[in-house]
Amino acid sequence: MNIEYRQVGDYKIPNIKLPEEENVTLGRYGMMRMKFLQQNKSGMYMLLITKGTLMRTLKKTEDEATEMLERLTEQMMKAQGVTEQLKENNQMLWVQMMNNIKHSAEEIVLKELIYS
Repeated sequence: MNIEYRQVGDYKIPNIKLPEEENVTLGRYGMMRMKFLQQNKSGMYMLLITKGTLMRTLKKTEDEATEMLERLTEQMMKAQGVTEQLKENNQMLWVQMMNNIKHSAEEIVLKELIYS
């Protein structure tokens, strides 16, 4: 294995490059996961950077979080009887129940996928 060096003052420094990563636009959950990794799991964060897989991993986590949130919301709506009929008959109750469902589902997603 040949390692190339460059001269910087009196020192020879190896020419090391990180692997190229695809340019991915992250949403809310991807950014939250990245911040969590930076602050709490710096070893894993650095490993993902040096492997060149950080952005791909964050995008995968974001996709999983979004899908899980939708699935949990639908399941909770069925379990609690939140329907379009309820929306027509009692809008305020429907809004209250939907807000509760969305917050509960998001809390589960954050605990299971983002902050673990």
